Amino acid sequence: MPRDHNLFSRATGETPTLVKGKGVYIWDSDGKKYLDGSGGPLCVNIGYGVNEVNASIKRQMDAVSFAYSGFFVADAVKELSEKLAAFSPGTLKHNFFCNGGSEATEAAAKMARQYHLENGDKTRYKVIARWQSYHGNTLGALSMSGHIGRRRRFAPMLIDYPHIPPAYCYRCPYNKSPDRCDLECARALDTMIRATGPEYVSAFIAEPVVGATLGTVPAPKGYFQLIREICTQHGVLFIADEVMTGAGRTGKNWGIEHWDVVPDIMTAAKGISSGYLPLGAVIASDKVFETFKGPFAHGHTYGNHALCCAAGSACLDYLQKHKLVEKSAKNGKYLMKRLKELHDHPTVGDVRGLGLFAGIEFVKDKETKEPLDPKLGFNQRVFRECWDRGLIVYPGAGTIDGTRGDHMQIGPPLCATREEIDELVALFEQGLKAAEKTTR
Repeated sequence: MPRDHNLFSRATGETPTLVKGKGVYIWDSDGKKYLDGSGGPLCVNIGYGVNEVNASIKRQMDAVSFAYSGFFVADAVKELSEKLAAFSPGTLKHNFFCNGGSEATEAAAKMARQYHLENGDKTRYKVIARWQSYHGNTLGALSMSGHIGRRRRFAPMLIDYPHIPPAYCYRCPYNKSPDRCDLECARALDTMIRATGPEYVSAFIAEPVVGATLGTVPAPKGYFQLIREICTQHGVLFIADEVMTGAGRTGKNWGIEHWDVVPDIMTAAKGISSGYLPLGAVIASDKVFETFKGPFAHGHTYGNHALCCAAGSACLDYLQKHKLVEKSAKNGKYLMKRLKELHDHPTVGDVRGLGLFAGIEFVKDKETKEPLDPKLGFNQRVFRECWDRGLIVYPGAGTIDGTRGDHMQIGPPLCATREEIDELVALFEQGLKAAEKTTR
């Protein structure tokens, strides 16, 4: 792998140096302009270069940049907590701030464990998750994640948590069609809780729209209503992983609101600070918060960071002032309409998503849904062709089972205009056509 600096890198090739960003566009040090159709990826919700956020960070820095949360709290932290409580559904009003999504989901698992300990249920510790899910890269978060490709290297180090099949209508694991579906994928949770022993199950975690591993797959109608009933029946906490779907990405404040369900705990990151500074959050209900008789036995040095919370507060203000949640809903429908026009392409098997959060699954045969040979690396071919044309999209592999399947995620900043969406789709189609030619 070529290396252009002395940093460990997630990239498989050279990484250009970014020097500027404004709205949906970014520029590298060579002057090349890109339309960020992946939002950073799926992080930059309000867009690049928002002066109000920069000013908020500067004001906080001029006051105090850091207040160790074991001793102090800064006004910016309390302000963000109040705003996030007003932004969240039901009684989800109580916040724990950390540094990102992986920390948030791991903290949520520990919060669920301590909740049960406070209630005297000392044996409840297992978190049930779904295959083809992704909840983060720390060992606890990766243990909950159900993507075989990401787990494989570290499998001996992971906790043996149970997993159930995903809600994946395009490739239903029960071979059902929508007109014959009885939500078997949701009922599998009841079966797994009973098989594991309810007395050992602490929580169930799920993404409302599965992002990086399935390529933007929303659960079907009624799915999370049934999940909520099953969790309540067994005394299991329901954790909604809103790291990708939160802060307006799906056209509502939070993705789970599309199902009119309130979880016990939500996790958030990415869009709540829109990439300006690292920020994650665990948002707990009254039921969870009021059970704690003492402090939450968890934390990090940079938790409740004053500058990060100032950035998050300004991002929420900007999101609401400019009605970007409503814009995501409206322009998301337009993006979906434009992307579905690509169905005529031989490799486009499925187009799905919610709001400005879309996914395209690629196939070899549209009738049989046979996937492309993983050795082709088709998702990377599309990614590279788009990149060369000045468009950034988010490629994914192992869509079907962690090994087979290619997809692309598309999620521009929520400030994207229809003209910018048209530009995005045009560039994407050019890249797709070029990649398809290389597979013939």
